[in-house]
Amino acid sequence: MNDVKANRTLVVNNPQGIHARPANLIVRLAQQFQSKIEFTKENHRVDGKSILELLTLAAVQGTELRVEATGPDAQHAIDALAELFAGNFAEGEDSAEASKSPKI
Repeated sequence: MNDVKANRTLVVNNPQGIHARPANLIVRLAQQFQSKIEFTKENHRVDGKSILELLTLAAVQGTELRVEATGPDAQHAIDALAELFAGNFAEGEDSAEASKSPKI
């Protein structure tokens, strides 16, 4: 088996940190890849494909997370996750859309 390893440090930039919605987005994205994906905060390592484990990181705004992927699509997984973090989990888009919705 030809496993490739890739890693990167990602910073949580959204004001609410990694709560249920961003964790769900991370897991859904991570599950699209064959690679094993793990996040580490300090000495706490979790499975990147488990929403419950991600939430145990208690990653608030400014937290640095190390993400490591091992598998045939490791680099693609890391790049996709970095893009998700860079876009702040599209949280600004939701609030902008919500403000357009009519109030009941």
